[in-house]
Amino acid sequence: MTSANEQDNQIDFSTVLAAAVHDMKNSLNLLVQSVEHIASSLPDDMQETKQQIVDLHYEASRMNTGLVQILSLYRANRNSLPVLIDQSFVNDLIDDIISANQLYASQKHIDIEVDCCEDLAWYLDADLVYLLVNDVLINALRYGTSRIKVSALQDDENLVIRVEDDGKGYPDFMLVKDDAKPSDFNVTQGRTGLGLYFAHLIASAHVRNGKHGKISLSNGGSLGGSVFEVKIP
Repeated sequence: MTSANEQDNQIDFSTVLAAAVHDMKNSLNLLVQSVEHIASSLPDDMQETKQQIVDLHYEASRMNTGLVQILSLYRANRNSLPVLIDQSFVNDLIDDIISANQLYASQKHIDIEVDCCEDLAWYLDADLVYLLVNDVLINALRYGTSRIKVSALQDDENLVIRVEDDGKGYPDFMLVKDDAKPSDFNVTQGRTGLGLYFAHLIASAHVRNGKHGKISLSNGGSLGGSVFEVKIP
């Protein structure tokens, strides 16, 4: 039988792992910033080197996003995922996300169009929504060809943020309707399943008048490729 002292001395592995993930996330964030500085300081005649640096920046950003998702899911499992609702200007939020990915977009010659009223404001957790839309944009940059459109509007009692690209679209197994349940997301599909579950978690954490936020994935839209949509009540 385990004594009380022995129990106190036992290591909670999940807590240690969460702390390690948090530390790795911070280190990767510093790496991403350093890569951005190096890329901006390279002369124009070093395009091949710059492309390699930009690819490194992209992969480091994806890793950082993955670590943030794991940490957030851990906190959600512990019922300690902080959701801090406050009024935010949606256009400013979108601009911040695009600025963080402009290096990769420019190197791939992908044009990002924004369709959002400057005065559109909504009550939401800006940090969580940033993580959600940023991850979607990173994927759009990877699979898009030359154009991405990010739009936001008020539809009835919801804020709708939509990310579209001109790529080949989502495969059938990834298509998600806005009435999807948590069990519909298979996290064993790697980052794809984890990312979708994370997006669903963030959306559904936004609740107003008994209504939860939702996500949906479809194909077509104005650019003919993938269409990701999140609705926040």
